[in-house]
Amino acid sequence: MSFRLRVTLLTATAVAVAAIGASIAMYFVVQDQLINQVDQNLQAAASTAARGGPRPGDRPGPFGPRDQLITGRSDVFAQILDSNGNVIRADYAQPQVALIAPEVKEVAAGKRPAFWATAESQNERLRIYVAPFSNGGAVEVVQPLDVVDGALERTRLLLIAFAGGAILLAAALGLLIARAALSPVKRLTATVEEVTRTRDLSRRVAARGRDELSRLGTSFDAMLSQLEVSLRSQRQLVADASHELRTPLTSLRTNLELLERGQPADPIERQQMLADLVTQMERLTTLVGDLIEVARDEESPMPFEELRLDEVVAEVMDDMKMRYPKVRFAVSATPTIVTGVKVRVARAITNLVDNAAKWSPPGALVEVSVANGEVSVRDHGPGVAAEDAPRVFDRFWRSNDAHHLPGSGLGLSIVKDVAEAHGGSVILERPSDGGARFIFRLGGT
Repeated sequence: MSFRLRVTLLTATAVAVAAIGASIAMYFVVQDQLINQVDQNLQAAASTAARGGPRPGDRPGPFGPRDQLITGRSDVFAQILDSNGNVIRADYAQPQVALIAPEVKEVAAGKRPAFWATAESQNERLRIYVAPFSNGGAVEVVQPLDVVDGALERTRLLLIAFAGGAILLAAALGLLIARAALSPVKRLTATVEEVTRTRDLSRRVAARGRDELSRLGTSFDAMLSQLEVSLRSQRQLVADASHELRTPLTSLRTNLELLERGQPADPIERQQMLADLVTQMERLTTLVGDLIEVARDEESPMPFEELRLDEVVAEVMDDMKMRYPKVRFAVSATPTIVTGVKVRVARAITNLVDNAAKWSPPGALVEVSVANGEVSVRDHGPGVAAEDAPRVFDRFWRSNDAHHLPGSGLGLSIVKDVAEAHGGSVILERPSDGGARFIFRLGGT
C-alpha cells in the first residue's frame, strides 16, 4: 500500500469516526428534545386534568371514541384513579386497565412521587406520566410516540446520508491533499533515485517553503552539496597525491637502475646520487605522512580536552632542535590553556616550525612565541612573495623556489585545517624587514 493511499485512508477514517460520532450525538440530542417536548405536553395535560379539565362532546382519539375530554388535548389520553388504584374517570368509556401498573397504584396511594415511563401497547410506543393529587389519588396521562418515532426515523436516515457523504468527500479531499502534501516527497524520491542511478551529486531538490517537508528537501540539498564538495576534494586529493608521488618515485627508480648497472663510476658522482636518493626518500616519507594526516582529518572528530599550549610547543621545539641543529630557536611562552586535540595541535605547530626552519639559512633565528591561545612563528628567511601569499595554504601548492627543498606541499594546508577544526585561524604576515610570520590561533581559549 502506497503512502499516499495510507494518508487518504487515514484521513477518511478520521472523518468517518468524527462524522459518525457527531451523528450519534446529534441523534440523541434530537431524541432527548422530542421526548422532553412530549414530557412537557404530558405535564401540562396532567395539570389540566387535576383542575377538572374541559368536558366537550365525543371526539375520536388514539384509544377509541371519547365521551369526555379531561385534558383538553385530542392527542393525549388521561384517566384519574382513586387512592386504591381504581379508575374513577377517563377520557374514554373504557378505561385502559392495562396501563395501571403497580407503580401507578403506588403513586395513587401516596407512596411514590410522580414519574415518567415509556411502555409499549399493541405494537405502539407510549410515553406515560403519572402525578399524585394532594388529597389522594393520581392522574395518568399517556401520549403515543408515533410522531416522535417517525421524526427519529427521518433523522436517522438524514444522519446516515450525512455521514456517508462526509466520508466520501473526505476520501476525495484526502486524495487531493495527499497528492499536494506529498509532492515534495515525490521530488525528493525522484532526486534520490536519479542520484543513485547517475551518481551525479550536482542534482538538487530545490524545495521551497518553510514546512517540515520543505526543510527536509533543503537539508537533503545541503547534504548533497557537502557530499559533492567532499567527493570533489577527495578526487582532487587523489589526483594531486598521484602527481606528487610520481616525481620522487620516478627519481628513485631512475637512480636505482643506474646504480644497478654500476653507474656512475666516479665515486663523487656516485656519492651525490646516493645523497639524492636519501633526499627523495625523505620527501616521499614526508608526503606519505602528510597524506595520512589529511586522511585522518576526514575521520570522525576526536574528543577535545584541555591543553597547556605552552607545554605542547615545548615538546615540539625539543624535536625541532634535534632535526635542525644549524638553526637557532628562540621561544617565548606564557602559560596558556586551550581546548583541542593534542596530536593535531602538535602536528600543526610542528609544520609551522618545520616550514620556518627549512627556509632559514644556517645560523638564522626562528622566533616562537605563545600567548593568549595563539602561537606565532617568525623566520628570517627570504619571505613569501606577494603573488604567492594567497596560495600558501592550498594543498600541494609549492612555490618555484621550494622545489629544491624537502616537503609535500601539504604542511601549511594541514595547519589551516587544524585551526579551522578548532574554531580558530592561521594568517600570514610579511614583516617589512624580511622573513615571514605565521600566527596560529585556536578557539576555546
